[in-house]
Amino acid sequence: MNIIFFTYLLYLSISIGLTVWVAQTLFKNGRVFLVDVFQGNEALADSVNHLLVVGFYLINFGYVSLALKIGYEVTSMREGIEALSWKVGLVLVVLGGMHFFNLYVFSRIRRRRPLFDDAGASMPRTAGRTWANES
Repeated sequence: MNIIFFTYLLYLSISIGLTVWVAQTLFKNGRVFLVDVFQGNEALADSVNHLLVVGFYLINFGYVSLALKIGYEVTSMREGIEALSWKVGLVLVVLGGMHFFNLYVFSRIRRRRPLFDDAGASMPRTAGRTWANES
């Protein structure tokens, strides 16, 4: 076994582990935000949350696979660590970028909601809460 093999193995292990951890964290903690975005419609929020996680996995695992090739000969442990650092850093940037893109899209959806219904009453932002009783 040579250095490049271990570099690839570590890259895949770290990247897959990070992707799974981030996806589970977003799935668990994103539900409240999505319920709010979809005005208390929990079924829709759960469905969108699940679809977002599937898309998240597909994009990130696809990126991890495409970025596997290093493109140069790794002959020392130092070069292996540097290559691994570069690759894992790119995966983290992609994960962060996708997270902030999703937040941006859903915050735009949230802002487009009407604040008042046709009768002039404030619309509930989440189940049991209205704009009128927020301080």
